[in-house]
Amino acid sequence: MNKEVVMTYAGLRALEDELENLKTVKRKEVAEKIKVARGYGDLSENSEYDEAKNEQGMIESRIAELEKRLKHARVIDGSELTNESVSVGSHVKIRDEDGDEDEYDITGSTEADPLAGKISDESPIGAALIGHSAGERVDVTLPNGSTVVYEIVEISVSAS
Repeated sequence: MNKEVVMTYAGLRALEDELENLKTVKRKEVAEKIKVARGYGDLSENSEYDEAKNEQGMIESRIAELEKRLKHARVIDGSELTNESVSVGSHVKIRDEDGDEDEYDITGSTEADPLAGKISDESPIGAALIGHSAGERVDVTLPNGSTVVYEIVEISVSAS
């Protein structure tokens, strides 16, 4: 993954905080679990030791993933954001053909949380909205192949 990772400043801080926690707290916790499990004797039949080593592997993998994301991160400068067109960092209100309205914050893929109204710029809706302005109609091809037309009702700078 050498691809540029676009994110907001809040997203960057969240990744940095998670990385710091993994390196300073979680690594020590799992090292202690391994130390305690070694004290139980024969490692070949020691499930506590195996579990702790698996946890250690997952932590190290996540650390490597976060470091790679941070290395390729491009933070969206809030001063660059406007209400003129949709970009990462925009808050967008859209309306479908039935008149139903939804609101989303457009984020980078690392910050996406659809249940919290944060959709990635790489998601079908997010990708279709990028670069468009209020009043424009946008065709969105959904994963199932169907197409939905949304009208961009309003664009503002996201609070996140």
